[in-house]
Amino acid sequence: MARKDTEEREKSRRVGALAALAPFLRPYRRLVVAAGLALVLTACVALILPLAVRRVVDGFDTESTQLLDSYFLAALGIAALMAVGTGLRYYLVTRLGERVVADIRKAVFDRVIGMSPTFYERIMTGEVLSRITTDTTLILSVIGSSVSIALRNLLILIGGLALLMFTSVKLTVLVLLIVPAVIVPIIVLGRRLRVLGRENQDWIANSSGNASEALGAVQTVQAFTHETISRAAFGTVTERAFDSARRRIAVRAAMTVIVILLVFAGVVGVLWIGARDVRADLMSVGELVQFVIYAVMVAGAVAALSEIWGELQRAAGATERLVELLEAQDTVDDSPEPRALPVPVKGAIAFRDVTFHYPARPGTAALNGVSLDVTPGETVALVGPSGAGKTTIIQLLLRFYDPDSGRITLDGIDLRDMARSEFRRNIALVPQDSVIFAASARDNIRFGRPDATDAEVEQAARAAAAHEFLSALPDGYDTYVGERGVMLSGGQKQRIAIARAILRDAPVLLLDEATSALDAESEQAVQIAVERLAQGRTTLIVAHRLATVKKADRILVFEEGRIVASGTHDALVAQGGLYARLARLQFTAGMAAE
Repeated sequence: MARKDTEEREKSRRVGALAALAPFLRPYRRLVVAAGLALVLTACVALILPLAVRRVVDGFDTESTQLLDSYFLAALGIAALMAVGTGLRYYLVTRLGERVVADIRKAVFDRVIGMSPTFYERIMTGEVLSRITTDTTLILSVIGSSVSIALRNLLILIGGLALLMFTSVKLTVLVLLIVPAVIVPIIVLGRRLRVLGRENQDWIANSSGNASEALGAVQTVQAFTHETISRAAFGTVTERAFDSARRRIAVRAAMTVIVILLVFAGVVGVLWIGARDVRADLMSVGELVQFVIYAVMVAGAVAALSEIWGELQRAAGATERLVELLEAQDTVDDSPEPRALPVPVKGAIAFRDVTFHYPARPGTAALNGVSLDVTPGETVALVGPSGAGKTTIIQLLLRFYDPDSGRITLDGIDLRDMARSEFRRNIALVPQDSVIFAASARDNIRFGRPDATDAEVEQAARAAAAHEFLSALPDGYDTYVGERGVMLSGGQKQRIAIARAILRDAPVLLLDEATSALDAESEQAVQIAVERLAQGRTTLIVAHRLATVKKADRILVFEEGRIVASGTHDALVAQGGLYARLARLQFTAGMAAE
């Protein structure tokens, strides 16, 4: 398995993967050009500086003080120009990097926020977050620094070699003999760096996913005294990430040592030969100083390029991982030419011979040939044992998944023929696990309809029996409720979720165990609110507590993915069977006799 992973990483698109950043750079062509001009300017000035130094050194022998002064002023002017150019280059490329990375983060988030649940069965949320943060930080380092430095050093390398030839052909040939010895370790060790860089990023993502999962369920972790095991698991993954990073650092350090040692050993040798030429009057001291400066610049450029190569390898791996998210294919997608719902939306729902298997459980049918019709304004309850397929009806109706076979329609139009946002905005959902965001109570309710007024928010809260406890909070409706609503009880969270659905005021209402976390008094108040809300709306209620569905227009009984009975509460009790058994378990002897 390890060998297969290594082979897959070897097939990485290498530094060429950075070409995937081109679409994000294209809108900022002017900024790229300006940064490129600043880069060329600084490189050219850097290459001119040794010529000025040569003039200064050789000028010591001149008898003209004015000429010597002009040499020094010229050198100072060149240094000032290089300083300004370097500052301008830094500003432009850093700004460009920040802009591009911000666009990448938005593009990745825009993509993953619309992915169906099937996508998140294959990848942990924490890993997605790691890619959006850690991987984009690597890309920022490359665009905002490494690429600019690499190009500058490449220009200095090329220009420096040309000027070395201009200064002394003999010494330049000796310098060039060193190049093959430098290139070989860069190629060999660079390949290893690419593999280790991708492996390191994978382990970092695993570490982030592990932490995200544990912290997201921190109360459960603590309640089951699982802290030690969770710490050990996170520590193991983090140590794996560290070990991977250590190997990568060791290879990069070895490459740096080899390259710098070879380069500067060659420079020293060439300098020794040059010193002998000066003594033999074959070149001036200024020329030797000029040659040495160019040789050091070329050597520094080669050393910098060897280091930056490792950064580019890591950024290439990060780019590949982000491109994987941007190009990920979703099993649920909108039609290229979506149809519109008729106005007004009536809320007629129909399932036609629907069969569905969850991707994670392909051998078990969650729904098996289910057909049902819900007329506009009808309240239909879905009951049955856990795993019978009730919540799957809700999942398919919201088109989180598509059925394996059969059709689901809203007002006669197949859901697959419409944009998901088109029909979802006409549905209000109260999920079984109430989702509360890290915001104020008011904003959590307004999530159902962002343009709602404060008065409408409070009206919805009253209808959901939430106004009393919300008013008692320290800042009332504007109280910050904490991440995942940690400041609220389970029942309070559920009432906020119900208020959110009430505020949405949609023609289709979906209640998935909407009152499961409420006490008897609150449940009764909410039940009255739900009954009032359901009037004139198509309502599907998933419930285990049969007391909440007794007044439904129709009750559908599910068992093993099929509808096994249908009717009113009284009719189903009289028929016997599964519903009657469930009723006997939940109601008193007097209720069962009824």
